[in-house]
Amino acid sequence: MIKRNITLRLKHLASQFPVISLTGPRQSGKTTLVKLAFPNYNYYSLEDPDIRMIALNDPRKFLQNSLDKGMIIDEAQRVPDLFSYIQGIVDETNKEGQFILTGSQNFLLLEKISQTLAGRVAILKLLPFTISELKNGGIETKNTNNLLFNGFYPRLYDKHISATDYYPFYIQTYVERDVKFIKNITNQSLFIRFLKICAGRIGQLLNFTEISNSCGISQITAKKWLSVLQASYIIYLLPPHHKNFNKRLVKMPKLYFYDTGLACSLLGIKNVSQLNTHFAFGQLFENFVINEFVKFSFNKGIEPALYFWRDKTGKEIDLIIELNDSLIPIEIKAGRTFNKDFLKNLKYWNKLSGENNYNSWLVYNGDKSFDFSETHILSFNDLGKLLELMNS
Repeated sequence: MIKRNITLRLKHLASQFPVISLTGPRQSGKTTLVKLAFPNYNYYSLEDPDIRMIALNDPRKFLQNSLDKGMIIDEAQRVPDLFSYIQGIVDETNKEGQFILTGSQNFLLLEKISQTLAGRVAILKLLPFTISELKNGGIETKNTNNLLFNGFYPRLYDKHISATDYYPFYIQTYVERDVKFIKNITNQSLFIRFLKICAGRIGQLLNFTEISNSCGISQITAKKWLSVLQASYIIYLLPPHHKNFNKRLVKMPKLYFYDTGLACSLLGIKNVSQLNTHFAFGQLFENFVINEFVKFSFNKGIEPALYFWRDKTGKEIDLIIELNDSLIPIEIKAGRTFNKDFLKNLKYWNKLSGENNYNSWLVYNGDKSFDFSETHILSFNDLGKLLELMNS
């Protein structure tokens, strides 16, 4: 088993809160994680129709299983009425770590939690593997193309499934189950087309007019469908940083996928070698690097304070970390050979912002890390050095 970085945080919060909520995309490893972290707990999946029927018909009896030892309820949002009963139980027993609730639909699960369990629950999010988790599990991480193409879903590594076999079925299952459950979208083929259009716009400013026109749907529908993708951990939006330094800034967020392997499949990439000449390689690499920062934050149990910066002239910083009272600018380049031209936007931004040049970083696709012209040049394989700054 590959140890998950979130485990310590999960156990710590379970010693302080009566209910833990663990959400994340389908097959990100939530069930495996909670079973390993809490081996003595009773486990029930509400995906099982028989278990779900018991929970629906006699919730009090079903939840009695939590009284002698803790209870894990998988896909808890399938029976929303349970949450009120859980509230009553934890208020009466006042016992930490009594319930572990997991789910793959963020919006539905958190909606019920906010209504009934506010103040009683700690909320964590589990995404697919990080680079450090793969390294610690003895898996080779030096080949960027392999990482981008295969993605990070645990099942690919546990069962040695090829990405070309895994992702088409993942997409089919996602559309037939999760999308239908969150919002009953009848035209599934059109929704998959919408998904593919989104994949073609990784790292771009979100333009609802352009996306809706490309798919042949209204802007209202595009916004609704995008919210479904966000709620089920397929995509996320990176907001622009608000500080303008007397420059006009773009106000639209940028679109990214939580997993590059899924994005590659949606882009029709059939093998690793295609990435070398694919138009989206640079955006996929950028997405891959930013994902590591998102995962790091989630594994610490915090919402990521991550942004990008772009002014109206097109000058841009790919990633800005808001840390304490400072801003850390990070440029991301897919080139394997360092070029000093990679630093021009960082120098522009540092001059404009008055920030310390020594706090600037360039993450690139090469093998060596070093300092150059007051900037930290970092191989993607050494991202841990930069991620550790977020602990301060």
